[in-house]
Amino acid sequence: MNELLKKLTETAGVSSAEKEIRILIRDLIADYVDEWYVDPLGNLIALKSGTGAVDLRIMIDAHMDEVGLMITGVDNNGLLKFETVGGIDDRTLLGKIVQVGPKKVTGVIGARPIHLLNTNQRKSVVKRESMRIDIGAKTKTTATGKINIGDLAAFVTEYEELGPTAIGKAFDDRAGCAALIELLQKESYPFDIIAAFTVQEEVGLRGAQVAAYGIKPDAAIVLECTPAYDLPTDQDISPNVALGQGPAIYVMDRVTIQDPRLVSYIMRTAEDNQIPIQIRQPGGGGTNTGVIQAVHGGVPAATIAIPGRHAHTPHMIINLEDYANFIKLTEAVLRSLTPQIFKRSI
Repeated sequence: MNELLKKLTETAGVSSAEKEIRILIRDLIADYVDEWYVDPLGNLIALKSGTGAVDLRIMIDAHMDEVGLMITGVDNNGLLKFETVGGIDDRTLLGKIVQVGPKKVTGVIGARPIHLLNTNQRKSVVKRESMRIDIGAKTKTTATGKINIGDLAAFVTEYEELGPTAIGKAFDDRAGCAALIELLQKESYPFDIIAAFTVQEEVGLRGAQVAAYGIKPDAAIVLECTPAYDLPTDQDISPNVALGQGPAIYVMDRVTIQDPRLVSYIMRTAEDNQIPIQIRQPGGGGTNTGVIQAVHGGVPAATIAIPGRHAHTPHMIINLEDYANFIKLTEAVLRSLTPQIFKRSI
């Protein structure tokens, strides 16, 4: 059992309410870094001093927040209305258990039962506007005594390992956070590492922009979890990455083109160290690279990601060998990175 992944994935941290996961990560890294602080937006920033052999200042980013729900109203019968925080498909919500607010009030997401639906209603997807969270309250007064409008609700999922894979919530991006924690626990690197466990990625990459502006790195590596689309399609062809085939290297997404020099170096490092990798095909989505690379005069940045099935649902799946290679590749890059990689002749 990977206890680190278990602790991180089972901890709540919906965007803008990352305090619980931030405290846990702080406690896990405190003995392995020279200093740490929390910036005004809530990012946890930690410095691990290097040996001084290489004159670089490298930021490594992993976002702490997860998708979830926000309470927007209470019906007279005590049921809670909600909106999503981050991108969540309505089809994944029914029947899921959540914990609401700082008191962690347990609730179940429900809607009109199938027995009471007509034929047309059974064929359509239930929209979240028709769903409610049931916390066992019989009246609006009882419900508002337990929760407040604006409270956030996190999914409740127990981490479990099934052979080479693991099931849990929020691998996006607690897998990246776990990898960054393990990297900080290793021996010093040739240069200073500034670890940024960032907030509010799921609602617009907000935390990383603030963190990068304050850190002023020479370059940045973003550790992420990218959707794996390796389930059968009409032609049984995957349009993206698959579990068990190694970390995924970003080239381009909706918000950025990754730094080609850094991408090439990561790929060469993987080949030199016989680490399996796969290319995340250019397309939609986005990572914190998109905002990090645009601060100050520009920052060379690239994303290394672990593939995860069922992204932005209460139950994601990752491959544990991919996770091990995710860490192995990032460490190999950090051990050999030099300023020459980022020099331009013109």
